[in-house]
Amino acid sequence: MIMQIDVDILFTWGAVSKKYQKDEIIFYEDESALFYYQIVEGTVKMFCSNEDGKELTQGVFTTGCSFGEPPLFIDEIYPCTAIATEDSVVIKISKDKFLTIIENYPEINKRFMQLLALRVYRKALANKHIINQKPEFRINAFLKDYKQKNAISDFEKLQIPYTRQEIADFTGLRVETVIRTLTQMKKSNKVEISNHKLFY
Repeated sequence: MIMQIDVDILFTWGAVSKKYQKDEIIFYEDESALFYYQIVEGTVKMFCSNEDGKELTQGVFTTGCSFGEPPLFIDEIYPCTAIATEDSVVIKISKDKFLTIIENYPEINKRFMQLLALRVYRKALANKHIINQKPEFRINAFLKDYKQKNAISDFEKLQIPYTRQEIADFTGLRVETVIRTLTQMKKSNKVEISNHKLFY
């Protein structure tokens, strides 16, 4: 995967590399946004949670991806928590230096404009799906979006790498509802389930 910003540029401007263990928090919801983060290896999940501990996954980011950038541009706090979901290596650079890079490299600036526009667009689609109360609609939209992100055609089957709980966290549903709905979708041949693995 192509890095959002070339690592040589980041290190030239003073970035540092940090290792995070699985389940280690990178930053918390409501913290001040002070750094730009880019994944060298591993996976990071961003999520929000309520007082009851219910989580809603906002995004999962893998090698080459950056995460948590929007607050850097508008002097806001992080709206979500970021956690390493496996042992990961992440580059971080201060907000000021990141914004200077954006100003000095027009191609990087353009890339971030496109990236942020894409995320806003996908977030709008996700919200559209969440307000639909039918669980099957939400799950089907999530699975379809995952295939599109991975450039898989509608005619190809793809193993979905998420657990039932993770699908629940993405869609805002209860895990029991996800399990029941996937069973119904299997009966109507909308998904395949083999050895507890989900294919769409």
